[in-house]
Amino acid sequence: MNIGILKETQKGEKRVSLSPFITKQLVEKGFEVIVEKHAGTSSSYEDSDYEEFGASIASRADVFKDAQVLIKINPFDEHDLELIQKRHILMSQLFHKSSPELIKAIAEKGASAFSMDAMPRISRAQDMDVLSSQNNLAGYKAVILGAYEMTKIFPLMMTAAGTITPSRVLIYGVGVAGLQAIATAKRLGAVVEATDIRTETKEQAESLGAKFISVENNAEVSEGGYAKEASSDYAERQKEAVNKSLFKADLVITTANVPGRKAPLLITEDQVNQMKNGAVIIDLAAAQGGNCEVSKLKETVNVNGVKVIGTTVAPESVSTNASELYAKNIYNFIMHLTEDLNFKWDLEEEITDETLIVQNGIQRKN
Repeated sequence: MNIGILKETQKGEKRVSLSPFITKQLVEKGFEVIVEKHAGTSSSYEDSDYEEFGASIASRADVFKDAQVLIKINPFDEHDLELIQKRHILMSQLFHKSSPELIKAIAEKGASAFSMDAMPRISRAQDMDVLSSQNNLAGYKAVILGAYEMTKIFPLMMTAAGTITPSRVLIYGVGVAGLQAIATAKRLGAVVEATDIRTETKEQAESLGAKFISVENNAEVSEGGYAKEASSDYAERQKEAVNKSLFKADLVITTANVPGRKAPLLITEDQVNQMKNGAVIIDLAAAQGGNCEVSKLKETVNVNGVKVIGTTVAPESVSTNASELYAKNIYNFIMHLTEDLNFKWDLEEEITDETLIVQNGIQRKN
């Protein structure tokens, strides 16, 4: 089986879907790996690193021509679609619930496609879960970005000139990114508070040293490991409970996403106007519409002295580590899906069933 690794073309993207080390492991298993020229350069991987471990380097057109399995991180774009053939098996984040036109186009090509972001949240799939591996880095980097943008330091500091009080950090969403943000901010010495629609995350937040802001929860629970969309009543009660902490915060990090839908609005423009001068908001949900009303993707908006930074921040800003983790997820996924270098196509198995969006031109998931 030939596996093709394509260079990412999305603006600002520095990751690559396979590292040289994982390439070596696939080659040792009997797979042939073809890497597009310079695919790993932005992640500090040279073409020679891949060749050393048994991969061949080719042009983009030749990767499409010679490989059966095509692997990316970001969704396939219109230029890719021109080269996709019926025999191809695609693997990337497809975000199929919010990208119906892309899925339809792949189906019309007669190809098959697995969506890495559709991995079920079950224990057997943990080592294939790209959202978790990448969001972990996002949570860390959000705190580092916030520290850079703030005009204060994080820790309590005793000096001859006086005492510097610790910064206050508020985190919306206690998923993978939120938990890593809590841990990172605590290590840097901040006072950390967190809130989440899922009350079952309270213990996790507190175990890392954060104060959990509780809101009485009558119906909102997680669904498949992800938060459900909150009712308007709950959203209003959460807003009231969090306001006191929000208006005192030096750094706010928002991480709340609902798969396949627009990100929930958690911070209104009116709330931003009541925050401290000099406060910073890092909105990690900006690509899905933003958790903050004034967020703009890849822009910094200043509202009465409050910096609102809309970003995906992240995994691409630590591309070497992010690529390593994504590659390990891909390797484990391929090992799960194949036997004797052929796909098993076991549609009765949950991981295969959930991630296989298109099979031989037939769309399986909406």
